[in-house]
Amino acid sequence: MQTETAPDTPGARAWLPGFLALAAIWGTSFLFIKVGVRELPPLWLTFGRVAAGALTLLVILALTRDRLPRDGRLWAHLIVVAALGVTLPFTFFGYGEQRVSSVLAGIWNAATPLVALPLAALVFRTELFTRRRAAGIAIGFAGVLVVLGVWRGVGGTELTGQLLCFAAAMCYAVAIPYQKKFVAGRAGSGVAIAAAQLLVALAQLAVAAPLIAGAPPRPAGLSADVVLSVLALGALGTGLAFVLNFRVIRLAGASTSASVTYLMPLVATVVGVTVLGEHLRWYQPVGALIVLAGVATSQGVFSRRRAAVPADSATARDLTTTLKSG
Repeated sequence: MQTETAPDTPGARAWLPGFLALAAIWGTSFLFIKVGVRELPPLWLTFGRVAAGALTLLVILALTRDRLPRDGRLWAHLIVVAALGVTLPFTFFGYGEQRVSSVLAGIWNAATPLVALPLAALVFRTELFTRRRAAGIAIGFAGVLVVLGVWRGVGGTELTGQLLCFAAAMCYAVAIPYQKKFVAGRAGSGVAIAAAQLLVALAQLAVAAPLIAGAPPRPAGLSADVVLSVLALGALGTGLAFVLNFRVIRLAGASTSASVTYLMPLVATVVGVTVLGEHLRWYQPVGALIVLAGVATSQGVFSRRRAAVPADSATARDLTTTLKSG
């Protein structure tokens, strides 16, 4: 089993460009969601980005002469993974960003590992629950309270939006250990399994979107900014980024790939403030730093003698490959 301490190539030049591209793509996804929900109901925005992402991965499969999985049990598990890792969180972030800034959505996405770790350890039993991880989770949730600004009192549409973004992170947190337990290690390449997951999610959305959000908007009535945002979310954030991430894992290891977690909120903050003119209260970035410190503590970043992280770790590969695009 290959670990982070034995990547395929030792030089950062091989993996750093892809790593930075991942941080940029996934960090700006929250900006594209914010633009998309201006004219699209969140469910139809999710449908559009999933369709674009699935098409992108199917094209990659065709070019590489790969094929979709044929394991019936795998497809059954992908129904759950698609719902919890794609359909629900993408939609929750859309509804959340109707009420809060893209910057806050990016901050909440970074809290996913804090919930994923205890679920993986206590429910799915795919990870060990250590004192270090418990301390990291406690630090992280203190940061969550700071982000919320609980001393000011919470309520109104902003609280609803933040809770929706947190619900999206919760969905990811359940999907990560579920995927680790029931999907990881099955036959099929990562791109093939991801394409299958998106196709299942697309089928779910094809049923849910008309029932909940009504008829889809006419494409001709959408602005160019919204259309481009949907294509960027799908082709880049839900398609190409997956392939880039697998390259980073292969070249640098899963732990290096997982560290994109720490750059995504920074990218989301910069683009939200500079492009959309969003405003931050002082305690929100402070809380984000505390959350990231908790994530870093739980993953052993601050340990003097860090153990190597297996390439198939639920807190590394599964988190970054499938569940980071917002």
